[in-house]
Order: sequence, then structure tokens, then C-alpha cells
Amino acid sequence: MKGTVACLVLGLGLGVAATGAFAQKSATQSIEEYRAMLADGNPADLFEAKGEVLWKQKRGPKNASLEACDLGKGPGVVKGAFVELPRYFADVGKMQDLETRLVSCMERLQGFNAAEIAKTPFGRGEQANVTALATYVAAESRGLQFNLPQAHAMEKSYYEAGKRLFFMRGGTHDFACASCHGEDGKRIRLQDLPNLTKNPGDGVGFAAWPAYRVSNGEMWGMQLRLNDCLRQQRFPYPEFGSDALTAISTYLGVNSKGAKSIAPSIKR
Repeated sequence: MKGTVACLVLGLGLGVAATGAFAQKSATQSIEEYRAMLADGNPADLFEAKGEVLWKQKRGPKNASLEACDLGKGPGVVKGAFVELPRYFADVGKMQDLETRLVSCMERLQGFNAAEIAKTPFGRGEQANVTALATYVAAESRGLQFNLPQAHAMEKSYYEAGKRLFFMRGGTHDFACASCHGEDGKRIRLQDLPNLTKNPGDGVGFAAWPAYRVSNGEMWGMQLRLNDCLRQQRFPYPEFGSDALTAISTYLGVNSKGAKSIAPSIKR
């Protein structure tokens, strides 16, 4: 009798464990199915189309287009530029990511005030146009592998600075980027948290932004995405185009070498 009870208890225990494992697997699969459904008719397509129009449209005080903008592959070359940013630009003597490079071109070619754009909140005025332009440029490199240059001394130093910032703990919660994205197997709610200290795989982490956020109905570039991470760390927002954001992006981008971009993607 005792043996029978023991077997029943063991069987129940194994059943509960199996059910738990099945539930966890099902939750992960459900999230993937949800994302797949969202991707069918991604609203980011609208921002991409708007960005293409803005790229070719004559605007600003100089009534010029951005078709002569050099994103790192030569004037006017868009394809392949996104997967090699941030990088060092000799004409400005500093590192720039996609969004800050676009603002530089808007100032130089079209006559916009870069400082005014930097002070404009995300999603408004010319900042909204920057996001649309970044979405278009990113889309032109969809499926290409990330390969950020690390030949220039500043590119190397920004990578090291970004690495330090990624692991730096602070704020009221003693929190770092690495708290969520510094090791394998972490989750928050029902979502897997990719390990961004190494190549997380195709279309994961850095390789998925810009992205459309379903939860707030907005298009987010990497600048805003990193701002939101810093908000969760209880840090104050850095300024648009700050060296800190460019450094973190450089660290994440270099770590993503070989991963294929799926940007612009769609997120919860």
C-alpha cells in the first residue's frame, strides 16, 4: 500500500513538473505566434514609406533633399549603411549613430537647426521626421549582416566606453543594462531577455530597431529605446545624440556582428 501511495505521489509530482514545463514552453511559443501575427501588416511600413519621401523631398531653408547625405557608404548610398552604424565620420570629427548622422545631414544639406531638432521631444516636429527617415534607411538594409567598423581609434574607444556603461550599476535600484541583458536564460513577464554581451542572433536586440511599439502606437528608433532603458534604471534622460547613447549603441552593434537585421520590426 505504501509503495502504491509513493508511486502515486511521484507520478503526480512528475505530472506537475511536466505541466509546468509545458506551460512555460507554450507561453514562449504563444509570444512568438503573437509577434508573427503582428508582423503581418506592420505599421512600420507606413513610417518607412514616409521616410523615403522625406529622403527625396526638397525641404528646409535650403530647399534641398537628403539624396547627397553620406551615411558612411558614400553620398546618397543607403543600402548597407544601417548595419555599419555607429561609426566615425571624418567630416564632423566624431562618432555618430544613424539618427544623429541624419540630423547632421539635415543641417548641412537642408539648413535645419540641429540643436533645435535635438531639443524637440521624440515623436514631434522634425524629430518625428528623423524617426521616419531612420526607419527608411534601416529598411534598406533588411536581411544584411551587422559589421560595424572598428578601425579608427575613436570607434574602438567608444566600444570600450559603451561596454563600461552597459555594466555600470546606478540609480535608485542599483541597476545596469547588464542586469537584464548580461547573461543567458533571463526573462521578464513572458518575454525572453537576449544576452547582448555577445551576438544574440538574427533580428534580436540591436538588430531589431527601429521598431513599432504596439503598446503605445509609436515608432521607436534606437535613441528612444535606450532612453527608455535608462528610464527603467531611474537615470535621467540623456540628451539626444549624447556620446553615452552613441557609445552604448557602438557596443551593442559591434557585439551583433554577423547578425541579420530585421529592422524595422514590431514589438509589443
